[in-house]
Amino acid sequence: MVQYTLAQSPDIILTVPGKDSAKAREKAMDQLMQLMDEGKLPTELEDGFSAKQLIEVKEVSMDTTSGEDEITQAVQILSNLATLKLKVQDSRAEALEIRKQVDILFSDDSATEEEITRLKEGFKVLKTFAQANLRYQEAKAKAEQARQILDRALKSADK
Repeated sequence: MVQYTLAQSPDIILTVPGKDSAKAREKAMDQLMQLMDEGKLPTELEDGFSAKQLIEVKEVSMDTTSGEDEITQAVQILSNLATLKLKVQDSRAEALEIRKQVDILFSDDSATEEEITRLKEGFKVLKTFAQANLRYQEAKAKAEQARQILDRALKSADK
């Protein structure tokens, strides 16, 4: 189904089967002529009005889907925050241990090759923890807004 209206009378809607096409516009013009013949058209159309001047009316969907999308996105953001929190917690203790060993590099005391090798391997853990912690902090800021969206959605369910 396709719908048309007139710039002169936007309250008049002409509905015809099919998609927007020359044939559909002709059918809409037939309906328009019938309205004019019956005296149901509130405006006078100048001579030369054509099917090309009909304006197609597009269906505007209600914003229920955008509200649902917003909730889905909020849940996804909170889920991401939970994953990042676990990642940070799991690597935190090990990262802090490795961080203590970094001081070996700044000490005038000699370090064994084994200590340096362990420290080099630990840098990967430090890097992973530091990156996860940064992402967690950023996600936490975004998640605050997601929490408010869910609170609003849940609050409206209480009423």
